[in-house]
Amino acid sequence: MKRTFFTLAIAALSLGNIWAQDGVPNPNLNHSPQSYQTDTISMEGRLQQIHVIATRATKSTPVAHTNLSQEQIKRNTYGLDIPSLLALTPSMIATNETGIGIGGTSIRLRGTDATRLNVTVNGMSLNNPDSHSTYWYDTPDLISAVGDIQVQRGAGTSTNGTGAFGGAVSMTTAAPTSEFEGEASLSYGSYNTNKQAIRISSGLMKEHWAIDARMTHIGSDGYIDRGATDLKSYMFQGAYYSDRTTLKLLSFGGKAKTNLTYTGVTKEEMELYGRRYHTEGQYETSNGPHTLADGTHVDYYDDQTDNYLQINNQLILNHRLTDKWNLSATGFYTYGYGYYKQYKDARTLLEYTNLGITDSDIEADMIRRKIMRNHTGGVNASAAYTSERLQLIAGGSWSYYTCPHWGELDWVDGMQSNAIAGRWYDNDVNKHDANLFVKTLWQAARGLTLFADLQYRFVSYEAWGVNDNYDWNTMQMQPINVDKEYNFFNPHVGVNYTFADRHNLFASFAIAQKEPTRSDFTDRYMFADDQTEPKHEQLFDYEVGYQYTAPKFMFGANLYYMRYRDQLIPTGMVNDSSDALNVNVPKSYRAGVELSASWSVARWLTLGGNATLSRNKIIDYIDMLADSPTYGVNLGDMTIAYSPELMASGFAEFHIKGFEAILRTQYVGKQYFTNNEIDALSLEDYAVTNLDLGYTLNSRRAKSVRLGVCIYNLFNKEYCSNGYGYSYMWDGVRYDEAYYFPQAPLHILANVSVKF
Repeated sequence: MKRTFFTLAIAALSLGNIWAQDGVPNPNLNHSPQSYQTDTISMEGRLQQIHVIATRATKSTPVAHTNLSQEQIKRNTYGLDIPSLLALTPSMIATNETGIGIGGTSIRLRGTDATRLNVTVNGMSLNNPDSHSTYWYDTPDLISAVGDIQVQRGAGTSTNGTGAFGGAVSMTTAAPTSEFEGEASLSYGSYNTNKQAIRISSGLMKEHWAIDARMTHIGSDGYIDRGATDLKSYMFQGAYYSDRTTLKLLSFGGKAKTNLTYTGVTKEEMELYGRRYHTEGQYETSNGPHTLADGTHVDYYDDQTDNYLQINNQLILNHRLTDKWNLSATGFYTYGYGYYKQYKDARTLLEYTNLGITDSDIEADMIRRKIMRNHTGGVNASAAYTSERLQLIAGGSWSYYTCPHWGELDWVDGMQSNAIAGRWYDNDVNKHDANLFVKTLWQAARGLTLFADLQYRFVSYEAWGVNDNYDWNTMQMQPINVDKEYNFFNPHVGVNYTFADRHNLFASFAIAQKEPTRSDFTDRYMFADDQTEPKHEQLFDYEVGYQYTAPKFMFGANLYYMRYRDQLIPTGMVNDSSDALNVNVPKSYRAGVELSASWSVARWLTLGGNATLSRNKIIDYIDMLADSPTYGVNLGDMTIAYSPELMASGFAEFHIKGFEAILRTQYVGKQYFTNNEIDALSLEDYAVTNLDLGYTLNSRRAKSVRLGVCIYNLFNKEYCSNGYGYSYMWDGVRYDEAYYFPQAPLHILANVSVKF
């Protein structure tokens, strides 16, 4: 099977990727081929941004999506991670562990977590092939290098990498400029949050060449105690342009060091020790320099950190054969190496097999490291044909991922260094991920466009060795033996109808399928009482949308019904890497309505907002989690964990001459940590308001100087953006354990940016 697929894949990959000029591609099929420019670069003017449209939705595509322009992105580059920007779009929530939007950030869309959201940069997947998550601090300050972003909700169009099971985030990097220029920016604010960034662009050299480079440092002490973040990043791109060919070399990445804060804090601990308290790296000692509110003396291990280096490389070749045919290919390679260090007190040494201890009563404090090194390489390619009434795109991708995981001990109390050498666990992973797709937009009649997107995806996943979990039944480390192949056919069909110039209707149906994550295989022992393996998920996505667009007013409504078979839903528990633990449920659904509107009240004032009302249910949920108080009970239809019924946000944007002010408010409804609808295991609803003020002035010595200040949590609300929890029985008594991630009260980030 593998050999057959790779033969087909190589044939398809020879075709190339399709690119489009400046902003979101909009091939309205009633335009002439000349007006549908797919990669033309103006050599005399500004070099336009290029991005992949093989995985993008256009105005005529029947997919619910939102586009974020480069101007919108720039307003949020002063110190926050990309999730904070994405939270401006409908149905999106951003979460953060450190309390200030930097460091351990993540997103949820329509209630689905980051493992089900496909994230790409220039068509290359950023999702980790093992965990399926995107770790934003592994690519620090990527937001400053991004040209535009499209967020697709639902199954979306064919994309590369892990399946889009709740949505997709497609990003493109900004192109170099046609003239020499540079930019330097500084930010500083509460909790010692700071950012220093510089960018240099060569401009167009000898009418064909351009170079662009950026370097950034981001640091913060964090709102949470010992929640410091230290991020260093770079980006380099060199490009060659001719009339029909574009060749671009791009490299970006960085080094991240973040203190571990992912254990959260209980409500009782917040009341006793304060909202900034957490236990990572803390240990009791009779003469500790710190005294807790209850009189306990403690100290802290000062290197309780996650350390990661990631380098992403892309070589992009684009060629326009004729006015109707475009070909391109992107080769990519990503290297990652990282580890996190932890202080663990009173650990049973028998569980660390490299020590040779056979007595289960021997305990000692220790410092341990969990390490991984990964390589990901592959190619994306496609070809596009465009005529007056037809657009046809065909292509595919292939990638290979390998990643050994192992653990070492840096120190064990009472033992010499030569006695603790070796690895206490060691395992490896190989993953092949490939797809072939063909999609078409056909203008069947004036204003009526038919859409079809057919994708075949092949996944081969192998994992072997021993995991970091000690099995007391066998008195050995937990073995890993996963060898799975998946063959997915993902069709997507729809219709788009534009009438009376300003009105647009669409309807679509899609099937999406997705394989389990690494932790779905390896960590089931933590909650499952049987030896079953996780099943792959299947989604049937029905969408109907309407949009009215006028020069000063826009309104949109989208209805969705996402029906799942064997959806992997979060149990509320996490493993010791903060990955959610999931369990298959036979039947479930997400249904809702998404509303959005904007109104240009005057030249200096714009109002807008969006809201999502939804129901997210498991049908006839039978609780099969080991030790659960309701084990084996059919609880009926229950709300899916982390799925609020209401999300809403609004904004007011004021600008006159060089001054601008943007006021934004977001509301997120109540969320349950588990699927039992237990109030003690829930996240209260919250509303938070931010204010962004800026003034831009021109100078003889600089193109522009922008002064700004961002005021976050303007009304000083005490709230938590995320958490986790679970229930269990012990000696006939039920216990509910819930942990939260508090967010900072009112805090400020000032910035100055100079363009020259």
